[in-house]
Amino acid sequence: MNHKASAAPEADVQDAVFDSVAELFSMLSTPIRLKIISALCHGEKNVSQLLQEIHTTQPNMSQHLSTLYRAGVLGRRRDGTQIHYRLESERVASLCRAVCTQVAIEMAGTGDVTSAERLLPRGR
Repeated sequence: MNHKASAAPEADVQDAVFDSVAELFSMLSTPIRLKIISALCHGEKNVSQLLQEIHTTQPNMSQHLSTLYRAGVLGRRRDGTQIHYRLESERVASLCRAVCTQVAIEMAGTGDVTSAERLLPRGR
C-alpha cells in the first residue's frame, strides 16, 4: 500500500480542522464578542440591554451581533421593533467560559498553575 497516498487525505482533513479552528478563534478574538457571549449566558437580551452592560456604540454592537449571528453562535427573534439575541451554541459558550476562567485564575495569581498548564504567555 502506498503510504503517501493514504497520508494525503489525512493531511487534508487535518488542514481543514486547523483552518476551521483558526476561523473560530478569529471570530472569538474580539473582546466585545466575548463580552456579548458572556452577557447572553443566562438568557436572551435585546440590543438596549446589551448596550447597558457593554460600553460601545449601537452600530458597533450591531456589527458584532451580526457576525456572531451569521456564524451560528447567536440566534435572534424580533418582538415589535426590538431584536432579542440568545446563545445558539452552548459549546462555544462553554469554550469561552473555560478559557476566560483559566485566564482569570492565572491573572489573579491565586492558583498553583504550572507553566505546562498556563494559557497566558510568559510575562503576563
